[in-house]
Amino acid sequence: MFWCWLLNNAPRYAHIGRMKRIIPLTLALSVLATGAQAACYADYKAKQDDPLRLHYGVAEINGDCTVDAAIDELVSRLDGSSWQLLNVVSVFDEGGLSEREDSAGQFYLRY
Repeated sequence: MFWCWLLNNAPRYAHIGRMKRIIPLTLALSVLATGAQAACYADYKAKQDDPLRLHYGVAEINGDCTVDAAIDELVSRLDGSSWQLLNVVSVFDEGGLSEREDSAGQFYLRY
């Protein structure tokens, strides 16, 4: 009796098999989409002592695109090269890169 009912109603429930494949795919794609972030960059000023040297640079920032996050990252990056971060001028996306490239010179995306 059950088999007769199942066979007669199979077309009604055929879409469930397709949904079982579509739902996980949709969830996976939505997770990937929310994880993707726009690139973040910061322009900054740094110095070295004895003799005094100053530089302006542009760096890519991982994580949050905020001045505080940029400060945290740049302090550790620059310290390894004996540079001291003076300040982060601003944070920006890819749209602001080209206008800062000439000003940053050798320190463009170096740290």
